[in-house]
Amino acid sequence: MIKQFANLLTQDEVVNVHEASLEILENVGLLVRNEKARQIFKRHGCQVDSQTAIVKIPRRIVEECRKSFVPRYTFTARDPKYDKVLPDDSPVIVTASSAPNIIDPKTGEERRATSTDIANIAHLINELPGYDVFSISTLAEDAPEGQFSLSRFYPALKNCLKPVRSNTPNMHDLKQVLELGALIAGSEEAYRERPFINHHYCPVVSPLTMDVESTEAVIYLVEQGLPVYGTIVPNAGMTAPMSLLGTLVLGNAEFLALATLIQLIRPGAPLIYAVLSTVADMRSGAYAPGAIETAILQVAHTQMARFYNVPSGGYIGLTNAHVNDAQSGYETGMLTTAALLAGADLFNMGGLLSSLMAFDYAKAVIDNEIALMLKQLKCGIPFSKEEMCIDLIAEVGPGGTYMDKVHTLKNMRKVALFPKVATRETRGRWEEDGRKDAHQRALQEAINILKKENPAVFPPELDSKIRAHFPGLVPGEAVFND
Repeated sequence: MIKQFANLLTQDEVVNVHEASLEILENVGLLVRNEKARQIFKRHGCQVDSQTAIVKIPRRIVEECRKSFVPRYTFTARDPKYDKVLPDDSPVIVTASSAPNIIDPKTGEERRATSTDIANIAHLINELPGYDVFSISTLAEDAPEGQFSLSRFYPALKNCLKPVRSNTPNMHDLKQVLELGALIAGSEEAYRERPFINHHYCPVVSPLTMDVESTEAVIYLVEQGLPVYGTIVPNAGMTAPMSLLGTLVLGNAEFLALATLIQLIRPGAPLIYAVLSTVADMRSGAYAPGAIETAILQVAHTQMARFYNVPSGGYIGLTNAHVNDAQSGYETGMLTTAALLAGADLFNMGGLLSSLMAFDYAKAVIDNEIALMLKQLKCGIPFSKEEMCIDLIAEVGPGGTYMDKVHTLKNMRKVALFPKVATRETRGRWEEDGRKDAHQRALQEAINILKKENPAVFPPELDSKIRAHFPGLVPGEAVFND
């Protein structure tokens, strides 16, 4: 295991960021557009201006709420063997989510994603061992009216046994999704015992604004004791100061505001300090989640999370690249490695190109390999006298070989990660195999998985029950034909 995490801030600097965040919340406040949220803040002693909807949160209230922060967050799955707990099981690898488009695996062309695509992606993620949570990767262009979220959650849950995570645009959709969860579990009570739908929102819109619908959903889910967390997304130069430290302070204040609201509703409700803090490319105003500054900010936010003793992570390892080229690889690889070494627990990193706009099957397979590398890196070097191999080194002696030793055979698979995408063959062998690049090898691996039978699908009787309850529901079948 990594025994000492990378830091960018001293402990005094961490405290200074915290103090600056408290000053912002107390003196500047937030624009809270949701009436229920304003009333919750007001009941607990915050200053609420009914004319401007500005809420100012005294530091004593934030500090009191900090006392009820808990250090763990659980992602529950349809199959309990896939449950993941932060930080115990970190790094927990999650697909990036909600892209409107997909790169068609047959034509290579970008098009709008459908519910069938979601089903196929769910099947793929279920079979890729590097992924721990399926955050629904795309939207569904074919969603019937009134079933926008059902058309995403149903094919996702039907085809994946791992924890499924996403959001809903309004309370109508949220309650439909919770009905779906109860049907799958067998009853509302059974679902509440194991709530395998994991909800995620961005209720704080930088700078310092709480929206209506997402905040409403968070309040409801916290009240119901169901899993939910939020991501903070300041963008330096656009919605945050063009300063890494200023963006950190603003984002930290926004995290504390959301965390305070959650704890005021239900003290001890689990939290994740999740962020996607970025710096805009001011040459054009382009969104730049793949920039190295995203990693720098993630490292700093992770330090703040350790200060608050809560799990951390977020959307880290994204790329601005439009194809699986060197840029895609180095942006995902560098950003996630930095975050891992800093101690981040949660990585929304898998499968998306073009700044979260398009899902690509080959990218998902490549990112699975990066995920397995991150998990291997997190393991570090096991330290014991046995692992030093002193007796074996003496037995082999100078000029000997370890190739024929039982110890080598016994340990080779657990010491080394054997990739499926990266090539380690000689150039001659690689040329004989068709000179395939990483994208081609990854796409073929994805296709091989999609052709196989999916072990995660619902039993026919359960599927019939769900479809009877929601007339007109999309098919939700994982289907891939050459």
